[in-house]
Amino acid sequence: MPEELEVETEKLEEAIHEALEPEGGSFLKAIALSTALLAALAAVAALQAGETVNEALMLKTESTRLQAEAADQWAFYQAKGIKAALREASRAAWLAVGKEPPADFAAGTKRYTEEQKEIQKAATEKEHERDIKSAEADHFFHRHHGFANSVAILQVAIAVGAVAALTRVKPIWFASLVLGLVGGGVLLNTWLH
Repeated sequence: MPEELEVETEKLEEAIHEALEPEGGSFLKAIALSTALLAALAAVAALQAGETVNEALMLKTESTRLQAEAADQWAFYQAKGIKAALREASRAAWLAVGKEPPADFAAGTKRYTEEQKEIQKAATEKEHERDIKSAEADHFFHRHHGFANSVAILQVAIAVGAVAALTRVKPIWFASLVLGLVGGGVLLNTWLH
C-alpha cells in the first residue's frame, strides 16, 4: 500500500474541530440574536401590560369616585323625601284637629318633591358615568392579561433559548422560536383587539 493514501487521525480530528467550530459559533450567534429579539418583544409587552393596568386602575378609581357622588345624591334625595314626608305629616295633623294648615306646608312638600326629581336625575347620571368607567376599566384589565400572558410566554421562550445555547441542541432552539412566535402572536392579538 502506498503511504500517500494514509490519513493521520490527529489531522482529521483537527480538521473536524475547525469545521465544527464556525458552525457552533454561528449557531450560538443565531440563538443570541433570536433571544435578543424575544427579549425586545417581551419588553414591549411588559410596557403595554404596565400601561394598561395603570389605565384600568385609574378608571376604576374614577368609577369609585362617581359611585360615592351618586351615593351622596341618593342620600340627599332621601333627605328631601323625609322633609316632604314631615311636611305632609304636619299638614295631616293640622287637618286631623280640624284646622287649616299653613299654606307653606303644601308648597314645601311640592318643592321638596320637585327637588327630588332633579336629584334623582343627577344620581342616575353619576351611576351611568360610573358604569361606563367601570366597563372601560374591565376592558383594560382584559388587555392587561393578554399582554401579561405574552410576557410570560416570551420569558419561557428566552429561557428555552438559553438551554439551547448551553446544550447546543437545535430542536430545543426551534422550540424556543415556536414559543417566541406564540408569545408574539398573543402580543399582536392583544394589541389589535
